[in-house]
This record gives sequence, C-alpha cells and structure tokens, in this order.
Amino acid sequence: MHRAALARRTGCNLETIRYYEKIGMMPEPPRTEAGYRVYDGGHVERLRFILRARELGFSLSEIRGLLALVDHGTQTCAEVKERTERHLADVREKIADLRRIERILAETAAKCSGDEVPDCPVLEALTS
Repeated sequence: MHRAALARRTGCNLETIRYYEKIGMMPEPPRTEAGYRVYDGGHVERLRFILRARELGFSLSEIRGLLALVDHGTQTCAEVKERTERHLADVREKIADLRRIERILAETAAKCSGDEVPDCPVLEALTS
C-alpha cells in the first residue's frame, strides 16, 4: 500500500508518518521501480504501536526505547513493566500538578468579582 493508504488504515496524518520515518521510528519502506514507497502489514502494526503509545502519553524517547527492545528481541516483561511504571509515576505527578493548578485557579477565580473595576484578584495573584 502507499503512504496515503497507510494513513487511512491507521488514522494517522501523512505528515506524521513522514516525521516518524525521518526520525527513524518507522523503517524505510521498500520502493517500486517507479520510486513509490510500499508499506506492508508490519508498517501498519508498528505505526499503530507508536500511535497507541502516544495516546498513553509516552514520549518519543520512551517509545523509541520500547521499539528498540522489540526490534532486538531483547524485551522482557519485567523491563517493559519497569518502563511503564516509571511512565505511570510521571503521569501521576502531572495529575497532582494539574490538581494543584486547578485548586489555585479556582480559589483565585472565586475571589474575583467579575465587575468592571480596575482591581483584579487574578492579576494580583499572577504578579505576587
């Protein structure tokens, strides 16, 4: 299949596929005599892996590490679990940060009258 078909089949943007190829996350597909790239089921599977990992918030570096394990056939469930737990800890830290931000914004917004007056508690909180 051509790149457009790969994009349709995976729901991935063409430019994103090009980017993943450029940074080496997607293997270079073989070409026809006319120079067209030809993708196969392996490309579909790999791209779906990358897209799902991105949906779960893994960074490109983390995905690259997981793919390296798979590519070299050296993955163990223990190693993948350790990487996943590390990522989960980062996600939980971000959630805690977002909850803190939400609480502060809610408290600050509650102090704001919303009236047409020059004094604004939100602006005061940002400058203090």
